[in-house]
Amino acid sequence: MPHDLARLLDDLVSAATHDEVPSADRLLAVLGTGDDELLDVVAAAARVRRRRFGRRVKLAYLVNLKSGLCPEDCTYCSQRLGSSAEILRYTWLQAPEALDAARAGIDAGASRVCLVASGRGPTERDVTRVCGVVARITAEHPGVEVCACLGLLSAGQAERLRDAGAHAYNHNLNASEDAYPDICTTHDYADRVATVRRVQDAGLSACSGLIAGAGESPEQVVDVLLALRTLDPDSVPVNFLVPFDGTPLAGRSDLTPQHCLRILAAARFALPRAELRLAAGREIHLRTLQPLALHVASSLFLGDYLTAEGQDAADDLAMIADAGLEVEEVTPPTGARTAHVVPRRRGAGTEVAPNA
Repeated sequence: MPHDLARLLDDLVSAATHDEVPSADRLLAVLGTGDDELLDVVAAAARVRRRRFGRRVKLAYLVNLKSGLCPEDCTYCSQRLGSSAEILRYTWLQAPEALDAARAGIDAGASRVCLVASGRGPTERDVTRVCGVVARITAEHPGVEVCACLGLLSAGQAERLRDAGAHAYNHNLNASEDAYPDICTTHDYADRVATVRRVQDAGLSACSGLIAGAGESPEQVVDVLLALRTLDPDSVPVNFLVPFDGTPLAGRSDLTPQHCLRILAAARFALPRAELRLAAGREIHLRTLQPLALHVASSLFLGDYLTAEGQDAADDLAMIADAGLEVEEVTPPTGARTAHVVPRRRGAGTEVAPNA
């Protein structure tokens, strides 16, 4: 390892250990490392991961309560206004359907269930509906965390979710403040920050992350990581663009597996205390390097995503075991199968069983 790189990585590990904010220049240097230096970067980030999270991997499971039909115009999203992506579109699941979907993920080993609904933000009736599902999940599975993700929140809604038993609320920043107008015009960056702060003020655990591969510059990646550091969410999903046909970013493929690892390493250095979660697009962009990414991240979404199919849950669990890591309270099965990322046609909103 070149001396300058060794010093850079040692400085970043030391800063993370002492919970010091890394400089933008140092994070940019991580993003600018070459492929010959990649394993050194991953090893340094893994040191930070192990100090806080050991060898454990936390599993989360998504339940899409309402799919498509969104009035917002986020360019990266298959559910956006005007999207012609061939995704499932349905209004609210009934509570028994939502509970069945949640049970599938929990039975497969998930310790967090994420209840998601498309749209700008929930009405009071929507919150009542979700609170009912939250309460039933927590009553049936008292050790499972429930996270809601319903868009921009109005006053009092976070408190209602908290009182129903929700543990967390997700609202991603997705991009840096200066990049945000390029990916959305129907709401702005400040709206997203306000919702994250509203969640924290209500005493819920904040979950907020980013999406990579939507045309952002390295400087903008660093900006959103440092903005997340300022907000200090407990969980940080790292999404990689799923370039659905029928969206403005269809066919886009700016990422390599190696650069995805650099982004994850920079995120780990910037957010050493956060539960860093591998999220949508990992199968497309990390591909066979997914197990290596788990030495930097400490969590992943099990199975399918909101509108795209992911690896089968058994393959995810086998991958974790093969990496020498441990799932929280789960014994991983063995065996693996090649993943195919296609529009979701199973699980919530269909008559087909989920892949959990």
